Amino acid sequence: MASCASVFPVVPWENPILWRCKGRREPHQTKIPRLIDLFVNNMSSSIAIHRFVAQNSLHSSPFPLGSDSLEPEVKFRTAFSHMRTLESPVIYDTIAVQDEQADFPWFGYDHSLISPGKTLERIFWEDTPWMPRFDDLLNVHESLGLARKKYNALRRRQVKAETEAWERAAEEYKELERVMLEKKLAPSLPYVKSLFLGWFEPLRSAIEKDLKLEKAKRHKAAYAHHLSLLPADKLAVIVMHKMMGLLMMGQEEGCVRVVQAAIHIGEAVENEVRIHGYVEKTKKRGNRVCQDIIFTKEQQKRQKLVMKLIKMKKLVNVQKLLKEEIHMEPWGRDAQAKLGTRLIELLIESAFVQPPINQSGDSSPDILPAFRHILKAVSVEDGKLKNKYGVIECHPLVHMGLGSTARLMVIPYLPMLIPPKKWKGYNKGGHLFLPSYVMRTHGAKDQQNAIKSVPKRQLNKVFEALDTLGSTKWRVNRKILQVVETIWSEGGGVAGLVDREDIPIQEKPGLEDSMEIKKWRWNARKAKKANSEMHAQRCDTELKLSVARKMQDEEGFYYPHNLDFRGRAYPMHSHLNHLSSDLCRGILEFAEGRQLGKSGLCWLKIHLANIYGGGVEKLSYDARLTFVENHLNNIFDSAMNPVDGKRWWIHAEDPFQCLAACINLSDALTSSSPHSMISYLPIHQDGSCNGLQHYAALGRDSLEAAAVNLVAQEKPADVYSGIAARVYEIVKKDSQKDPASDPTASLAKILVDQVDRKLVKQTVMTSVYGVTYVGAREQIKRRLIEKGKITDDRLLFRVSCYAAKVTLNALGEMFQAARSIMKWLGDCAKIIASENQPVTWTTPLGLPVVQPYRNSERHLIRTSLQVLALKRDGCLVAAKQQKTAFPPNFVHSLDGSHMMMTAISCKNSGLKFAGVHDSFWTHACDVNRMNQILREQFVELYNIPILENLLESFESSFPTLTFPPLPDRGDFDLRKVLESPYFFN
Repeated sequence: MASCASVFPVVPWENPILWRCKGRREPHQTKIPRLIDLFVNNMSSSIAIHRFVAQNSLHSSPFPLGSDSLEPEVKFRTAFSHMRTLESPVIYDTIAVQDEQADFPWFGYDHSLISPGKTLERIFWEDTPWMPRFDDLLNVHESLGLARKKYNALRRRQVKAETEAWERAAEEYKELERVMLEKKLAPSLPYVKSLFLGWFEPLRSAIEKDLKLEKAKRHKAAYAHHLSLLPADKLAVIVMHKMMGLLMMGQEEGCVRVVQAAIHIGEAVENEVRIHGYVEKTKKRGNRVCQDIIFTKEQQKRQKLVMKLIKMKKLVNVQKLLKEEIHMEPWGRDAQAKLGTRLIELLIESAFVQPPINQSGDSSPDILPAFRHILKAVSVEDGKLKNKYGVIECHPLVHMGLGSTARLMVIPYLPMLIPPKKWKGYNKGGHLFLPSYVMRTHGAKDQQNAIKSVPKRQLNKVFEALDTLGSTKWRVNRKILQVVETIWSEGGGVAGLVDREDIPIQEKPGLEDSMEIKKWRWNARKAKKANSEMHAQRCDTELKLSVARKMQDEEGFYYPHNLDFRGRAYPMHSHLNHLSSDLCRGILEFAEGRQLGKSGLCWLKIHLANIYGGGVEKLSYDARLTFVENHLNNIFDSAMNPVDGKRWWIHAEDPFQCLAACINLSDALTSSSPHSMISYLPIHQDGSCNGLQHYAALGRDSLEAAAVNLVAQEKPADVYSGIAARVYEIVKKDSQKDPASDPTASLAKILVDQVDRKLVKQTVMTSVYGVTYVGAREQIKRRLIEKGKITDDRLLFRVSCYAAKVTLNALGEMFQAARSIMKWLGDCAKIIASENQPVTWTTPLGLPVVQPYRNSERHLIRTSLQVLALKRDGCLVAAKQQKTAFPPNFVHSLDGSHMMMTAISCKNSGLKFAGVHDSFWTHACDVNRMNQILREQFVELYNIPILENLLESFESSFPTLTFPPLPDRGDFDLRKVLESPYFFN
């Protein structure tokens, strides 16, 4: 929630700052004779932020220093009435000193004057132009009461969303059942919801019956304890929704692996049990935030049971119950799998579907299982299945409804209605009650222990960066959502949306021609595979649109962020977020708008050109502006008639983002004052093959730096076009050779006319992230398929192999310094892995990183459904993977550090910021300032001796090992980055 503090224009750090210790009468530099004591409460926190306004003259204060008896509102009005007469005010910020080890690196102050419990004040000298904003501040203060009520209402809704999602779904099914019984008529429901309703009561009853049987047994099943921790109706809803969700997103059409489904369901149950533990614990601590929470019936029953047991003096039972509720240890994969498997088994036994009754009506309707457990084979030997794995397969009638299931799914991790909790530890931050972890370790114990063991203050910058990303407020762009809904309802298939109709499969030819039969089978197999992929894409689109529909009426929402093990930041909500597809990015916009200004209007036009793509984004800024000016008629038409007009925007590389920019620019240019228009659109600044930019900075190689825009040039250098030109030279030369003596000549003749920037772009982009020869081959193969000139699959494979080899060789020639650093990193990793140790390092922001690659071991769990084979990390590290993954992981940790450093600096400068790895976003009016910041932070990052520090840490950790010397580096001056207009553009 916004507070009065946000109105004060805090000046940059480089301006003069004075310090004094609160309670001492004289400042460290005595320039402030009198103080006006203003206290502004930050309503979103129980901690008060103290702001002080001071007078740089001998005017008397309206009330004495420290007169705390006055009401805050009286102080506000008195102080600001007085402040209108002042000439040169300053602003104080106070910082509480927590302990004697408090580190304040930003100022030079006599640390002997600091002691625990004291408060330090930063005194910001400021000029008078912002004085009129005091009237705005008074207005803000008057609205704080309303804002607090609004915030509390949003917080209550957020708590309910996190803690009662499954319970609300269960109550809904119970209410529908009640309506059916009372009216003796099935309600008119969507197809999938009618399936859920039909399954709910039988499954709930089966769970209750199973639990009752287990309680009566002397030797209970391993899952029995966990089965008893939630009501049967809630468990039933979790199982149904999770199973359908997994079938929607499954890689195999209409089925999901048992192991995957069991663990997902077990994990969902554990999370729901844990949430109630958090709620109960918070309530018992008397947290004021939770005093107005309406607790669920299940929690109330649990509380009554505790009181009953206390009256009966069964204190042992009380302690056991509270221990289960509050101090719950992680269940682990074994327990999750066993519980999940049993719940799946009960679902199979309880869920049925009924095919349509035939018109004659001469037979009774069939009742068929909705799901079945079958075994699939990885391979077949001697007519027998080998390497079998179990799957849950749904009936075709269930599969038919999967595309519309997303509208009905329970999605607990929705965007938040209030700012996320600030990160304070490994599992302290993010969502209010949903389990949240600062890093996605996927069970890697070494990484978890590394984060938990470092001092908290070492991670302060990382936490601050994640809090900054999470504090950016978003909203749904309703105009774009409406266009998406229209196109989707008409069948999709344009603007990057998947076609909603399957590819028709021809009937098997009646002829006995073996070649025709073989060709039909091949085409049918391809069509089935394409249809399966499109089905998954449709389900994914429906999930994204489902979230957008839920959030479209919200004033704004937030995305809590966490990290992968390399230190790259991601939103914790997985469906509708700004790291996702063009569809999501087009639908989302900042919830806070800012005036375009003159520079903002210019950047909006450049952004539109960048988003349109097609090579326009590689032109100079002036050429991009000219492109937009030449297409204004198309832009206006796209904005006014996006569906029924010329549809110019559809041809963009990112069509929905292009449409959003068209609408924004059209609104600005048709307004009476374009520069004054409020814009909510995020403007992107993207790195130029960012991985190679980081390698160029590490290697200080001037040629490589110029190739990736680390130096100023008249127009942006395009590394992809450079590699494509070199590949074309090699291929053209090979095509002139004699095919009899050189077998690559015939392949080169086929390839020579297909070499372009797009063919090599993905391979070049991923080369610095460790793409293998096989990976490069598959990337190039997909581009050749898109061109459609090679129809024979075997020939396509051979040409792809040749093209991948040539492309990787061309890369090695052009980026020798980068290759030498990659090799050095890989050699170091190989040496460390030879000692059966994972490669570990610490990022420039203090984040410890441990590569998680170990040889896995199979762990068998016997269940009544099947034997589950779970994978566990073994004792031995995966040496090859430790080596090949280290160079790309290390560079990812550096680009993550750069993004987080930029986020913090942007926040300190008052900018709104969003980051997508190597793409930084802010308002159009703030792009110039963000560009300055991101360049300064890049230079600051690489002024650190990163490789030297890395080698030193290796030698310190492994003193008995000998590591190769650092590769030679060039003399490139990093300060040139500050003047490079196309470094990020």
